[in-house]
Amino acid sequence: MLATEATDLIRDLLAATASADGDVTAAIDGLGVERTARVLVEEVVFRARLGDTGVRAGEAVSVVLALAHRGRELATTVCVGPGGIEVRDGHTPGTAPPPAVIAQDLVEVARALYGPRELVTAATRAIRWPGHRFVVPSPDREVPPPFYYWVVQRVVQVLDRRGAADLGELAVRCGTDKWGALHQYTPHYERHFAPLREHRLTILEIGIGGYEDPRRGGTSLHMWKHFFPRALVHGIDIADKSPLDGPRLSTTVADQSKPEELLEFAERHGPFDIVIDDGSHVSSHVISTFHTLFPHLRPTGLYVIEDLHTAYWPEVFHGDDTDLGDPRFTVGFLKTLVDGLHHEEFLRPGARAPLPTDTQVIGLHLYPNVAVVEKGSNAAGSPVADMLRAARATRS
Repeated sequence: MLATEATDLIRDLLAATASADGDVTAAIDGLGVERTARVLVEEVVFRARLGDTGVRAGEAVSVVLALAHRGRELATTVCVGPGGIEVRDGHTPGTAPPPAVIAQDLVEVARALYGPRELVTAATRAIRWPGHRFVVPSPDREVPPPFYYWVVQRVVQVLDRRGAADLGELAVRCGTDKWGALHQYTPHYERHFAPLREHRLTILEIGIGGYEDPRRGGTSLHMWKHFFPRALVHGIDIADKSPLDGPRLSTTVADQSKPEELLEFAERHGPFDIVIDDGSHVSSHVISTFHTLFPHLRPTGLYVIEDLHTAYWPEVFHGDDTDLGDPRFTVGFLKTLVDGLHHEEFLRPGARAPLPTDTQVIGLHLYPNVAVVEKGSNAAGSPVADMLRAARATRS
C-alpha cells in the first residue's frame, strides 16, 4: 500500500474513532478489512520500536497479531531478529507454532491507536502461547525471560497507550539534534506539547535535513510521529525527501523563501495545530514564513521558531547584532509581538501602527534560541487603560 493511501485510510479512522459515537465498524467495512488490518499492524510495529528491544545475538522470534472482525481473524506475523523486522500476512502452514499470539478485535485496536485515550479498552484481547516452551528454573541456574516476552510486552504497551517515552528520550532514539550538545529544545517542547499528546493534530515542520540526499533527514519528523500517536505529520524542504514518506508522515518540496509555495501547501494541507520553523534560519525567510502560515494555524495553535541565535550572525544567515530591536531580524520581529500582546494598553493614539497579529497572539514564550508563539483571541479589553484614555480626553 502506498504511503499516501495509508495516510488517507488513517485520516478516516481518526474521524471514525474520535468519539464513542463513531461507527468504527462501518468505517472499516468501507475502507476494507485487510487494508485496515495491515495499516494497524504497521502502526503497532512502528510505535513498539521493536528494532531496539535488545535482540540477542543470533536470536529471532515471530509473534502473531490476530485481529478479528465480524467473525474473521486476520493473522499477521511479525518477525524480529538481528536482521531487522519483517511483517508478513498469515502464518506459514507446516512451520512451528509461534511462541505467542496477541488476539484482539479490529475495532478495539483502531480505537486504541487513534481514538481518545479514555476510550482505550482491552476487553477483547487474549494472549495465547502456542509455541511457548516452559523451562523449570533450578537453584543453580537462573532462567532469563525469553526474548519474545519483550516483543509481546512492547506490543501490549502500545495497545494500552501507556509507557510513552518523553521527547528527550525520543530525540536521542530518533537521532534528531533537538536535544543534545547542540540544542536543548525538548524540555521546552514537552512543557507546551505534552497536554496535546493524545489529541488529533496536524503538524508541519519546515526543514527536514539530510541536505540533498533524499533518504537522509526526517529524524525530528519521526520524533513527532512517535510523540503524537494521533497526528498527521508534514515536512517541507527544498530537496525531495519522498523516500521518507510513510503512514501519517508526508514530505513536500517547497521553498520557504517563496510565500506562494507555502501558501499553496497550507491551503491544501492546513489548518495546522503546530508549525515548527527549522528551515533556512534567514530572518527575512523566517518572518515572511510566519506571516504566510500563521493565518493557517488553528485558533489555539502553537507556532515555533528555532535557532534564534542566527538572527545575530551576519555570516551565512545575514543577521545583525548592532540594532537589537530591528524588526527586520527574527528577534527584533518577536519584540514587535510583545508590543502586540499589549496593544490595548497604549494610551496615546497612533502610538503604534496596529498589526493583524495584535488580536491573534495570546502568549509568547522565549527560551535560549527558540520561541513558542500561542495563537488565540487577544481582545479582552483594558478597563483601566480605557479610564485613563477617557481622563486624558477630558483634560484636553
